[in-house]
Amino acid sequence: MNPTEFIDLPAAKGARGSVRLPGSKSISNRVLLLSALAEGVTEVEALLDSDDTRVMLDALRQLGVNWSRHAGRDDYRVEGIGGVFPVKQAELFLGNAGTAFRSLTAALALSAGDYVLKGVARMHERPIGDLVDALRGLGAQVDYLGNVGFPPLHIHPAAAGGAGEVSVKGNVSSQFLTGLLLAAPLLGREVTVRVDGELISKPYVEITLNLMRRFGVEVRREGWERFVVPAARYGSPGRIGVEGDASSASYFLAAGAIGHGQTRVEGVGRNSIQGDVRFAEALARMGAEIDFGPNWIQCRLGCADRLHAIDLDCNHIPDAAMTLAVLALFAEGATTLKNIASWRVKETDRIAAMATELRKLGATVEEGADYIRITPPEGGRLTPGVAVDTYDDHRMAMCFSLVSLAGVPVRINDPACVNKTFPGYWEAFRAIAQ
Repeated sequence: MNPTEFIDLPAAKGARGSVRLPGSKSISNRVLLLSALAEGVTEVEALLDSDDTRVMLDALRQLGVNWSRHAGRDDYRVEGIGGVFPVKQAELFLGNAGTAFRSLTAALALSAGDYVLKGVARMHERPIGDLVDALRGLGAQVDYLGNVGFPPLHIHPAAAGGAGEVSVKGNVSSQFLTGLLLAAPLLGREVTVRVDGELISKPYVEITLNLMRRFGVEVRREGWERFVVPAARYGSPGRIGVEGDASSASYFLAAGAIGHGQTRVEGVGRNSIQGDVRFAEALARMGAEIDFGPNWIQCRLGCADRLHAIDLDCNHIPDAAMTLAVLALFAEGATTLKNIASWRVKETDRIAAMATELRKLGATVEEGADYIRITPPEGGRLTPGVAVDTYDDHRMAMCFSLVSLAGVPVRINDPACVNKTFPGYWEAFRAIAQ
């Protein structure tokens, strides 16, 4: 294997230090789309600079949205179009960016144009049928160019009329509901979206509702079953800042709980609108000591020599829960992470991938349709020098880097996959490793 295709992390004694987090991917791509659809100019501060946000920016430019980046900063000026996209015919390549693919599918389906949306091979394996079905209920005309229920898609101008209420399944991806909510104001009439079954990843929907409110559209939520979007138009808030990424915070907080270190993340804290800040609560249950500020979180291991195993419903922290799976290697007993069926349809099948790589390190792993149970090897003795495969999944790479902080050298294959959400991850990781 070419040296550029892996990174060898030496054994470290733990971690100590502070990390300034990059912007949240979830917030960044939502803010970009809302800024584009709104009336007026929006100054976006601290936008995440990553593969996924570049995909969204490139797509918006192809669709006729003017934007510019302020020199030397992660701040952008976006000129809103005040409604549907002006470019009525385009073919967009959206990589493996789920936040971009799902939300743009919804917005373009209601923009009276002819569009083709494609991605990488893995994106064409990620289901989108539930979203397409709901959009068809609103009058959208969408064809599948490959397998039914999956990208790539061909979107035609929507038909006149459409229902006033549509339903969408809630147990596959919250991005389907997010896409519908973000796009609904383009119809110019009140729309009700009903959720069938349990809605997973509710905090990500909360982010959507919060940001829509910032852009002038107040959605009425009736529990987690019905969402009423008024006949309203988006308007620019003028200026909006992007929080640090709470999912990325999980790796550095976890680092503080390994090897009796102490770490601090800056850019996200008590005032965050992101559900993944609750990862810190899970860490506390495992025995870590957590301190919160308005815009920072700090972690260190408590008095015990090892963490405690936990049994946790992870519906509220689906992405950050992956970090808990690796932390389970350093806990007493078997850790069970439940309600994680969405892992199956992410950048890779994360349950299968996580189980495979944890076993390489000596763990005993049981996996199910929506859960994973990890028991560390006897005495906590991990297999050193393991080559961890990352499956073109940024979170696999970042999660398994933590193994090195417990004095176990590890090789991470395809380390550049972190560019999807955190291009500077390896530099930040080296800065805290002791």
